[in-house]
Amino acid sequence: MSITADHRPQMSVEEFEEIAAHTPETVTLEFINGKIGVKAVPDGDRGAIIMWLLRRCMQSRPELDLHIEQGLRVDAYRSGHARPDGVLAPIAHFAGQGEWADSQGALMVVEVTSYDPDTDRRDRVEKPAAYAEAGIPVYLLIDRDTCETMVHTEPEGGKYRSIRSDVFGANVVIPGLGITLETEILKQYVR
Repeated sequence: MSITADHRPQMSVEEFEEIAAHTPETVTLEFINGKIGVKAVPDGDRGAIIMWLLRRCMQSRPELDLHIEQGLRVDAYRSGHARPDGVLAPIAHFAGQGEWADSQGALMVVEVTSYDPDTDRRDRVEKPAAYAEAGIPVYLLIDRDTCETMVHTEPEGGKYRSIRSDVFGANVVIPGLGITLETEILKQYVR
């Protein structure tokens, strides 16, 4: 007797959006692969990393915005909703799109790992697949557990064909975006 995974969604996208609209500000919900999940609220170090990245992106590419926690529809047929730590896109790209914007036009999504038990599944497995499936050109993972950055590029067939890892302290080039990150400072923001 074989056991198969149940891939049926827990609820419809509309039901998820209704629940998410009524959650307190201290709770951040996501809906990936038909499953509802809770995203950890940023701690002080994680917030400092996001602000550092915001400054680096604005200095390198002032014609782009790094939108903090902009909700994105990321799966085929609008069955997924993610709230990345950052989304790099042209200035005012998401204006008028509401809480859950279309991911088309996003140039890069960013996640900074949390110190919670779901980080491995969420940031290293589910989100890269969802972002690649959505065709987002770059997924930047700042991994505080392994003290490295992972730049995922070349989305194809629901995964990124190229993944480059660099330890904190290296200069990280974001392909196609003209952004280089000097990551030495990230060593200050890990446990």
